[in-house]
Amino acid sequence: MGVIPNHTKRRLTAGGLALGFGVRQSRTVDVAAIARGCDFDWLFIDMEHSSTNLDTAAQIAMAALAVGITPLVRVPGPEHHHASRILDTGAQGIVLPHVDTADEAARAVSHCKYPPVGRRSIGGPQPQLGFGPVPIGDAMSLVNEETLVVVMLETPEAIANAAEIAAVNGVDVLLIGTNDLCAEMGIPGKFTDARIEEAYRKVIDACRDHGKFPGMGGVYDPPVMERYIQLGMRFILSGSDLAFMMAGARERASVLRAVKL
Repeated sequence: MGVIPNHTKRRLTAGGLALGFGVRQSRTVDVAAIARGCDFDWLFIDMEHSSTNLDTAAQIAMAALAVGITPLVRVPGPEHHHASRILDTGAQGIVLPHVDTADEAARAVSHCKYPPVGRRSIGGPQPQLGFGPVPIGDAMSLVNEETLVVVMLETPEAIANAAEIAAVNGVDVLLIGTNDLCAEMGIPGKFTDARIEEAYRKVIDACRDHGKFPGMGGVYDPPVMERYIQLGMRFILSGSDLAFMMAGARERASVLRAVKL
């Protein structure tokens, strides 16, 4: 058996939108099939802002591989073991929060990619290869090619360094964490502020110049999302299981409360 394709990487390379489904509350593997059935491309399994543990994240990642949705995991910190353990157990990519410099981005690549691109340790048969008997040299190359490295830019410093971060070999996506960026800029929740649009343009330009993909997180109002997609955003965190559940629950409660007794 060959490599399990990274559906999201292929969609991005073809110039399309790659839509992400955030996993914060879900703890069972059927969330992968649910997200795929709703026409999402990737899971954003969040280990930074949830109580999800490594084993649960790994189980969901393995289920995602089976249904053709890309399992990406936002790790809680920059330590190498956060990336290597979940990659060894099924993730097709890592989202690293709070990346401000090119050196920090290069460190993320080092933890996620095998030599010669990075320095990830070899841990045995690969879930991303269906545990097939692939020669080690071929396995390293195949898995490197299918592994997405997503770095989150969440501060003015990170935006200022966008071009240098985008130039790092092995980085695939620059994902703007818009909530934290707004907070750091002293304009919390002001997603349409001119300074945020300027930051988006800077990251989009940096990605275009270096062959990387620009990403958007934290913006969930459809007209604002459309505006930034039209600017060039392609890797879109579209919402989370919690947000989707609350929106549906509020709508149903509103309908039923309006029934005349």
